[in-house]
Amino acid sequence: MIKLKTEEEIKTMKEGGKRHAEILRELAKLCTPGTSTLILEEEALRLIKESGDKPAFLGYTPAGAKRAFPAALCVSINDEIVHGIPNEAERILNGGDIVSIDLGLIHKGLITDSAITVGVGAIDDEARKLIEATRRALEAGIREALPNNTVGDIGEAISEIVDETKFSLAEDLAGHGVGYAVHEDPFVPNFGVSGDGEKLIPGMVIAIEPMLNTGSGKIKLSKDGYTIKTKDGSRSAHFEHTVAITEEGHIVLTA
Repeated sequence: MIKLKTEEEIKTMKEGGKRHAEILRELAKLCTPGTSTLILEEEALRLIKESGDKPAFLGYTPAGAKRAFPAALCVSINDEIVHGIPNEAERILNGGDIVSIDLGLIHKGLITDSAITVGVGAIDDEARKLIEATRRALEAGIREALPNNTVGDIGEAISEIVDETKFSLAEDLAGHGVGYAVHEDPFVPNFGVSGDGEKLIPGMVIAIEPMLNTGSGKIKLSKDGYTIKTKDGSRSAHFEHTVAITEEGHIVLTA
C-alpha cells in the first residue's frame, strides 16, 4: 500500500535530506587510501548525532533477514554492490578502489535514503566511466519522476542510459518508496517500459537507485546475510536520491 506524504512532511524530509547530503559529502572526503570502513561508520554516527537525527539502517531488519542490520552505513567496495557491513577496522580502502556509501537518515521521524560512489585515490578509466554512467542513469530516472508518469517511465529512462554503455544493471535490485519506513511501496525498477507499472502521483516519495556492474548483471548474497556482490567479481557502482512527486513535477529531497 502506497502511503502519500503531506506537503509539511515533504518539507521536513527536505530538511533532513539537506543534512543527509552534507553527511555524505563529509564521508566522501574520508575515502582515501588507508582509511578503514569502521572509521566511516564512526564518523557517520558522530555526524548524525551532531545534527540531532538518527540512523535509519542501524537495527533495521528487512523482510527475510535473519538479524538486524548492525550499522548506520552500508559501505560496499569494488565487487560489492550494496549492503556492505562497515564494522571492521580491518576493512581498509586501497588506492584504485571504488566505494559506495549508502545512508538512511531519520529526521523528525521521517526517513530519507541516499547513496554515492567515489573513487579512492587514483582510479582507472573503466572505474571513472562506470561511476559517471551510474550517476547519469540516476539523473535520467529522476527526470521521469513526474506526476502521471509511471515507475516504468523511470525504469526505461535508466535502462536506456545503461544500454548506451558496456555496463550491466544489477539484477533483482531496485528502488522503493520511503518516508515512514526504510522500504515502502511502490517498487521502483531500474528497467521497464514507459507507461507500465504504478502511476506516480503527488505526495508519493520514492528512492531511485540504479546499480551498474562492469561485468554481467548477475548477483550473489555473501555469507554475512547482507552484502550483495557481483557474481562474476566485476566492479559495481551505486547512486541514489530520495525524490518527492509534486503537482509541478518533483523535488530531489537529498540534493
